[in-house]
Amino acid sequence: MKQRLKESVCAAALCLMVVGAGALHAEESSVLQVGRVSGNGPITDISGPLWDGARSVKVPLQPQMVALPVNPNAATKEITVRSVHNGEWVAFLLEWQDASKSDVVVVDGFGDQVAVELPVDYKPDALPSPMMGDKGSHVNILQWRAVAQLEVDMGREVTIRDLYPNAPNADLYYTSRLPAEAAAPYRGAKGLGNPISERSGRPVLDMMAEGFSSLTVRPQQEATGRGVYRDGMWHVVITAPMVPVGDHAPRLEPGQGTAVAFAAWDGGNKEVGSRKAWSDWVTVSLAR
Repeated sequence: MKQRLKESVCAAALCLMVVGAGALHAEESSVLQVGRVSGNGPITDISGPLWDGARSVKVPLQPQMVALPVNPNAATKEITVRSVHNGEWVAFLLEWQDASKSDVVVVDGFGDQVAVELPVDYKPDALPSPMMGDKGSHVNILQWRAVAQLEVDMGREVTIRDLYPNAPNADLYYTSRLPAEAAAPYRGAKGLGNPISERSGRPVLDMMAEGFSSLTVRPQQEATGRGVYRDGMWHVVITAPMVPVGDHAPRLEPGQGTAVAFAAWDGGNKEVGSRKAWSDWVTVSLAR
């Protein structure tokens, strides 16, 4: 009994330490100024002149130690963020160090990922939890995935030959012998229409949540983006409409503010799901 009590006290103390660390990180992070640029439509340019005047903010990340499975040794410690908008779309340029490019999933391997989180209804004095929101207080999560980016760049799905280039000729698979309907049960998540497994033509998954274990895909996939790996770093743009068509996404207006949080997964460090690095809220100010 005493041992269980001791463990419970330690767990509670750990949670308090994590929450406290998040608050400190938020104080250390400057306001993210979202500059206004010309043009219209989605902003997917990574290295163009539109970013030259955008002020960068370094956002510290911390290991996810609140929900199981935890990630005490998260690889990504910091992410550099810049943001612009053109009156129609807002974009976040995220850059961070990564020793290995992980954009294929083989057996127990995982892919690199990064996410932007925005409160759906911004209330500066009553922000939801940065860890996927709270019940009744939705957040919009835009997750870029290196695995999806690879397929976008190739213009097709990854094949067995891509994963195992030195393997002998591939065997015949059910998909080449059975009609689509009959083959569906053998396709796993793809056969069930899982949007994470299906190739969508976009490297960003537009999602919503209101607390732990509530993450789901928005019916309207409006966000998009692009990622490039070079010189040991990922450079990723995530962009979304300021006035969304569907529900469960924020309406952003020039001259107003909101908040944003970030998460990163290092596939080479076997990070996936709740095994990630995350940030507290960062204040955002959108230029007129």
